[in-house]
Amino acid sequence: MMTLLEHAELFVADLFEQKLPETCIYHNYEHTKRVVKSTKEIADALQMTLQDKELLELTALLHDTGYIKDCREHEKHSVAIATDFLTTHEVSPQKIDQIGKLILATKMEHQPITLLEEIIRDADASHFAKDYYIETSELLRQEFKLHKTHRFSSAEWLAINIDLFRNTHRFYTDYAIEHWGPLKELNLKKLVAAQKKQKAKRKKEQEKIKALFKAENPEKSIQTVFRVTLRNHLKLSDIADTKANILLSVNAIIISLALSNLIPKLDNPSNQYLIYPTLIFVIFSIASMMLSVLATRPNVTSGSFTKKEVEEKKVNLLFFGNFHKMRLDQYTEAMHDVMEDKDYIYDMMIKDLYFLGKVLHRKYKLLRITYTVFMTGIIVSAIAFIIAFHSLTIVPLH
Repeated sequence: MMTLLEHAELFVADLFEQKLPETCIYHNYEHTKRVVKSTKEIADALQMTLQDKELLELTALLHDTGYIKDCREHEKHSVAIATDFLTTHEVSPQKIDQIGKLILATKMEHQPITLLEEIIRDADASHFAKDYYIETSELLRQEFKLHKTHRFSSAEWLAINIDLFRNTHRFYTDYAIEHWGPLKELNLKKLVAAQKKQKAKRKKEQEKIKALFKAENPEKSIQTVFRVTLRNHLKLSDIADTKANILLSVNAIIISLALSNLIPKLDNPSNQYLIYPTLIFVIFSIASMMLSVLATRPNVTSGSFTKKEVEEKKVNLLFFGNFHKMRLDQYTEAMHDVMEDKDYIYDMMIKDLYFLGKVLHRKYKLLRITYTVFMTGIIVSAIAFIIAFHSLTIVPLH
């Protein structure tokens, strides 16, 4: 026949498995088992009576069952659940009342009065003296976050834990003070060391950020932006030209092969079925070549400017197309005027970027059309050849 403790253990295990929210990653059955184990340890060391041991173990088993309903005021819910369970198993009202009071004594703000309350409080906080404290503490932080009750950063959580160890928490029983107190101090040292390490790391990162974004000379940042952007534009232009040249070369090879091997055979009456597929093939290749040439063909500008345009800041002297027809002395004079006006220099660089972007847009738009034409030509030509060969097998040539 099962004892009341065995019934309680099965009840709590099943209750947590069936109804405990997944957000309870700290207050779960594993935590309950740790509290039960610590309760037995203290009770055995203090040579408590069998009746008191049973009260303590039942309290340890049932003290967090209220988490199946709500993380807030969970002690009250735990008392209600414990009362229902114990009443079902015909436990005396006096015993039920004692267990209810012990469950309420697990509240952090409650000051233990009796020895039983001191034991259950020490058992519930026994993880403060365990080598796995850091891990379980992090689980509690994440649980707060999942329940949306508190959202602590790792730095804030460390500070809260250190304050808890130093100013809030204390062990009550002689056994816990003697055996767990030194271990708790070791964990406090670990927390303090972790906080120092975290502060040093944060300070180093802040110094790095300050050095990176130091605003003593903002013009350098502006110049860097222009330099990097212009370099990227030029790289994109080179890529576009390379793609266009590849298509140009491929189509030139295709047309050369067609002219040398395929077209000379079309004057043979037996090869007349290849005329239309070949024509389609060549036309699409020529169209791809023309579009590739258009994508890479440079635009010719006037190559000259007037003094009025310089005074009105309408000419970009950084682009060769605007000055290649000017005399050296004219260009030098205009550049000296420009260099005296920093805003004009930035305006010219902005214009340079803008018109480079316009050129890139045109190139890539033509490239997209070229690739589409090339791909379409290959597909249509292949279909045309298949149809031609198919018609040949159906109606043989005479």
